[in-house]
Order: sequence, then C-alpha cells, then structure tokens
Amino acid sequence: MKKWLKEMRVSHYAKNTLIFVPAFFGGNLLDITIWGNLLAGFLAFCLLSSFVYIVNDIKDVEKDRQNEQKKHRPIAAGEITVPCAVTGAVICLILSYLISFLFISRENFPSAVIVMTIYFFINICYSIFRLKDIPLLDVVILAGGFYLRLQMGSVITGISISDWLYLVVLTGAFYLGFGKRRNELRQTEQMGDSKDTTRKVLKFYTLDFLDKSMTTCMTMAMIFFSLWSIERKGGTPFILATPFLMIICFRYNMDLEKKECTGDPVTTILADKILLALIVLLILFMFAFIYIGGECIS
Repeated sequence: MKKWLKEMRVSHYAKNTLIFVPAFFGGNLLDITIWGNLLAGFLAFCLLSSFVYIVNDIKDVEKDRQNEQKKHRPIAAGEITVPCAVTGAVICLILSYLISFLFISRENFPSAVIVMTIYFFINICYSIFRLKDIPLLDVVILAGGFYLRLQMGSVITGISISDWLYLVVLTGAFYLGFGKRRNELRQTEQMGDSKDTTRKVLKFYTLDFLDKSMTTCMTMAMIFFSLWSIERKGGTPFILATPFLMIICFRYNMDLEKKECTGDPVTTILADKILLALIVLLILFMFAFIYIGGECIS
C-alpha cells in the first residue's frame, strides 16, 4: 500500500486545496451546504491528478531508471509493474469521474466534468504527446493545472472569484513552475547528467532566463495581490498581508538556493517548517479578517 501511496503522489494533493480558495475568499467556507461539493471535487481531482502522475511515470519509466532521483519511484524501481500501474491509473480515472457524478450536485456536475476533462486532456498531451518537451509550453501547462483547480472550486460551489485573484494564482503558478525547472537544470548541470535523461526541455533553458522569469512572475503576483487588497471593503487589513506574502516568496527563494532542493513546490514547502508556518499564519491572518472581521467579498 505504501508504494501505491508514493506512486499516487499523495503529498501532492496539497495542490488541490486550491479548490477551496473561491469559498474561502468568498466568505462561504463555513457554509456546510457547499461542503459536499467541495469534498467530492477535492477527492475527484486528487484521483485524477494521481492518474496523471501514474501515466507520466509509465511513459518515462526507462528514462526515470537512468535518473538518480527518479529511479526510486515505484514503477522505475520495479516495485510496481507496468501492467499493474496501468490498472491503477484506470481505476483512479474511473473513480474520479464516479465520485464527481455521485456526490457533486446535478446543477454543478456538468461544469465540473468539463474542467476535469480539460485537465485530463492537457495532461495526456503533456505526457503522451510530449508537450512537456516544448519550452515555455511545459510551464504553461503546469500553470494551467493550478488555474483549473481554482476553476473547479468555483464551478462546484457557484462562487465567482476576483479576476485579480485569478491573476495572483496564475502568476504564482508560473513562478513555481519556472522555479521547478530552474532547480532541475541546476542539479542536472551539477551532476553532469545528460538533459535527455532528465528533461529534454531543459536544454532550451538557462539559469539566467529562469531566474529572470521567476522574478518577473513573483513581482507580478505581489502587484496583483496588492490590487486585489486595495479593492476590498476595509482594504487596509488585506494590504498588511502583502509584506507577509513577500516574506514567504523570499523564504521560498532561499530554499531554492539549497543544493539538495529539487525545486518541487510541495516538497520544498513541506521540508521547510518555517516556510510552512509562515503560510499557515498568512492563512489564519486572512481567515481572521474575512470571517471574524467581516471583510469578505472575493
């Protein structure tokens, strides 16, 4: 069971918490009538993302076996055979749609299926049809996955979200995506590995380009967050969160400089207890002003 949990990337389910963002910023998170949809959407997206991870590992199994880090993945290590992995992927896919069909309300189900199917389609193209080997498009698809998670949270609850917050999530996703590629490239160069045995797309990138792109996206995300804060009723409390967000980004940048850091967002955040604590504090800060101070409206 442990090898399956590892293969399904359960720790990466943290990305799917974006589904809760529209309800959180809309001031509706305490509304129990939407929690059935929220939990069903979250679980469905978790299983769908596991399907994507398994398919990607099946497709790259031989390449992963030549990589020092990825060779320990269950399929590459031979702990899970390819036929079993295919079966597991199909089960995850079927269960994700079945859960959404059974537990998401009838009026929200069609929109939820559309979002899930778009996510399914672009990730199949990413893995099977090698869109991940095309520079920039690979990061666009990664960022698109974050956007679709946010959109999923909106359609299953019927809660719209500010355009500014969409831009915060998108630019933040690009920031994380470029950071991931940056550290993959850095580790590849340090270890002297061939880019063909890690990611072919890395040969199109340079550290200088990725650093500049990260800085641009981080700056834009902070600007968009500030603009969202200014528009809010009683905006001053939200403006106070902007420097908090800046510190989180700076701390994340510091982590990326560590030699052992792969650049994977989830792994990087979970490995730094201070960074994790800062994120939790920011969430609590926002919760206090939205739900206790009554300053909501997304």
